[in-house]
Amino acid sequence: MAGKRFKNAMEGVDRKELYTLADAVSMIKERATAKFDETVEVSMNLGVDPRHSDQMVRGVVTLPNGTGRDVRVAVFAKDDKADEAKAAGADIVGAEDLMEKVQGGEINFDRCIATPDMMPLVGRLGKVLGPRNLMPNPKTGTVTMDVKAAVEAAKGGAVSFRAEKAGIVHAGVGKASFDASKLEENIRAFADAVNKAKPSGAKGTYLKRVAISSTMGPGVKIDPASVV
Repeated sequence: MAGKRFKNAMEGVDRKELYTLADAVSMIKERATAKFDETVEVSMNLGVDPRHSDQMVRGVVTLPNGTGRDVRVAVFAKDDKADEAKAAGADIVGAEDLMEKVQGGEINFDRCIATPDMMPLVGRLGKVLGPRNLMPNPKTGTVTMDVKAAVEAAKGGAVSFRAEKAGIVHAGVGKASFDASKLEENIRAFADAVNKAKPSGAKGTYLKRVAISSTMGPGVKIDPASVV
């Protein structure tokens, strides 16, 4: 049935066509027919080679209409900062004990925040957290003494992004149940953040291709000019 549903969803979608953002969002919403509220994801191909340090793209953006999902937040902190994290709504708070859980494969969180003094400890988890885009970083506001603000931002719709090896950034930008205008606003906010994160080493066309899709639906290509 899943294959049949996808085939039906593909009807009317021209893989070669570049649609406006409004048309693409409308098409995605119409085709999100799963029994759950599908996540809408945006994918952007950038003119960068992240293997070079001056072409790395990373950042964080707080989507104006949130992500529509419950974000589980883990915080590496001790003493007063641990209490601050718990009061702000962090789901998991710890230090050495949390490190041991992560090393043991227990990674049941979506965002990871750390106070600066915890980074020597967290640094040991680079091979585990790095590939999952969960490694705390000062540039994305996830290594900070202002734990309260960081937790609230993560819970309130903050989305972090980082270019993968092929120069692609992607993120969930809402749910199929969102009003079209809210999805468009979120996508534009994400695109704006990616544009502002353009590295000094980027040459030629920066924003090459843009597409959106829902969890179970087809990808729809967007004219990059309609999102910036």
